Amino acid sequence: MKNQTSRRWVAVIAALSLTGGLSLATTTPASAAPPSAAPAPLTNLAHLDFLLDTASPNVVDGHTTYDIADQPKLTMPWTYADARDGGAFARVGGGPLDPTTGHWGQGAYNADDITRAAVVYLRHWQQTGSDSSRQKAYELLRSVAYFQTSSGSNAGNVVLWMQPDGQFNPSPVPVELPDPSDSGPSYWLARSLWAFGEGYADFKSVDPQFAAFLQQRLQLGVAALNREVLDKYGQYAVADGVKVPAWLIVDGADASAEAVLGLSAYSAAAPSDSTSRTALSQLSEGIAAMGSGDTTTWPYGAILPWAESRSMWHAYASQMPAALAVASTTLGKSELLKPALADSVGFTTTMLTEGGPDNAWYPTPVDKTQIAYGVDSRLQSLLAVASAAKRPGLTEIAGMMGSWYFGANRSGSPIYNPATGVTFDGVQADGTVNHNSGAESTIHGLLSMLALDANPDVAARAQATPALGARDGLSVVEAETSTSTTGTVVTPDSAWTGESQFGGGAYLALAPGRKATFDLGPSSGARHVEPVVLQPNPGSARSLWQTGKFPIGVLKHAVGAQGITASPGALLPQSLLLPIVQSRSDVSVTSLAGTVQLDALIVRPLVSRLSLTGPAASTELVHSTSRLPLPATVGTAGQRATVRSYDGSGNLAQQRTITGTATIVLRAGGFAVVTR
Repeated sequence: MKNQTSRRWVAVIAALSLTGGLSLATTTPASAAPPSAAPAPLTNLAHLDFLLDTASPNVVDGHTTYDIADQPKLTMPWTYADARDGGAFARVGGGPLDPTTGHWGQGAYNADDITRAAVVYLRHWQQTGSDSSRQKAYELLRSVAYFQTSSGSNAGNVVLWMQPDGQFNPSPVPVELPDPSDSGPSYWLARSLWAFGEGYADFKSVDPQFAAFLQQRLQLGVAALNREVLDKYGQYAVADGVKVPAWLIVDGADASAEAVLGLSAYSAAAPSDSTSRTALSQLSEGIAAMGSGDTTTWPYGAILPWAESRSMWHAYASQMPAALAVASTTLGKSELLKPALADSVGFTTTMLTEGGPDNAWYPTPVDKTQIAYGVDSRLQSLLAVASAAKRPGLTEIAGMMGSWYFGANRSGSPIYNPATGVTFDGVQADGTVNHNSGAESTIHGLLSMLALDANPDVAARAQATPALGARDGLSVVEAETSTSTTGTVVTPDSAWTGESQFGGGAYLALAPGRKATFDLGPSSGARHVEPVVLQPNPGSARSLWQTGKFPIGVLKHAVGAQGITASPGALLPQSLLLPIVQSRSDVSVTSLAGTVQLDALIVRPLVSRLSLTGPAASTELVHSTSRLPLPATVGTAGQRATVRSYDGSGNLAQQRTITGTATIVLRAGGFAVVTR
């Protein structure tokens, strides 16, 4: 997705084996070793190699690169690859093709993919010593530098699109922001820093001259950051009553995280560059400030990606925990790990037991498409946080996340093929597979495989459990499906509010005295119910919630000043005081004051579960959403297994061997993993 911000583009149409001294250690618990020998290396660069092509651009003022006089050709991956019969692919650009000019509405090549492809080859070179990958990394980094504007008022910023003949397309169709694409901060600026940072760290000792060039280009990008983003460091904006940092790249913790990955690698290799190190520290501080919620409060510990919405989380570009983990090591700031741990222990486990790495929660899981970018972001983050925080239990979660590539997804089929290096472009909500394999999916699939190859025990576990078993996690009841109501179903012209989205495209309006009743369905245990209400700013709506005649909470629906958000009010889940006991499935609401605009009910078991299975292995995740310790039954009749229980910070609390089923004490907000 090549928009100014992926989150906005999707809304409109709705890692870590770091180089340069920050290699990711293998931290899988010894007892979690899979039942068979570690698998052969998974990383296969063949399909990414196929996507690579060259172009010889004309002379363009403000754009040059290393040794361009002697090496005029640039190497870049095509953006998309459409599936053809027999397993073949056709390389295509973005947008409609003009057959007369050979130009695409967007272009053939883009800076987002060039930068990330460079990271793939850099990491492969560092892990394997491959001369071919070193050469391709060199060529791609030269291309990244050409896309960076090197002089004038936009110096340091980056053009996004290029046509097959090497001509820039700075204002593509559809329009993307900023326009022109190098006229301000952007995702592609952040990703150029990622590539330059890891590139400098890796080439520093083997090619000092080229590394010095990369250093100069990174410093040019940091100067743009200081001029356009970090000039607001220490300032805060307001988003529906909550203070948010004003110094994130495009207001995004997600974009900022990808810059931090590169700045961390660079700063570890060039610690005397105080300007870049300060930029790293400031961006990391801003990302950490976007951590939010807890065990029983939306977004359950997640680091939110966008300062302009309290109601949005998306899986793609969600490397915020990974960025904080590596920055904490580089900067020696252990406090950066706190939000990264909360995201990994609280939110990622919630997502896995709900249905896996869905594209977007707005705030309910409205976009259930799953793509490699999102899976990789979660996998990289789990491994990075496990390493930096010394929480090996998170590698067990990483193994479950990695199983997505091998069949543990809604399609039930592999999405990555080690024999070809193809990563398909995603799994739809209905389980159908998009069999195209463009650059973004290929890149992030390979970044995941590199991370798994660096952690062979995790890789073996991921491959050993390629099938979804039982799942009992977060679910949603849309308000318009009430079993009875005296309210009114409202269908707005657009389900998208500008910062969130009504699930099902409608909501239930309850004027004072109006009621609604909902059936939550059967349950295996007690559940939290979290009404999702469009809360005005300011407002005075209130509601009474009951199960039968027993009250379980009174809610006031209001948020603070709108501030920088796109629309008045905020569509947010609210926590009821008491959970629903297992014997009840009915919930009713009565408006006590004002009009309650109810979108949905989020229903979360106090004990959520996911099991993955394979011919000779299984993994069971049990996650607590409670503030109190709870008993939980784990295991399978007749099978011997190992249980490791972790607290709400990911620390190992207990380990034992069981045969058959057993009852454990699940720590408040913690999780347990059962492996055989």
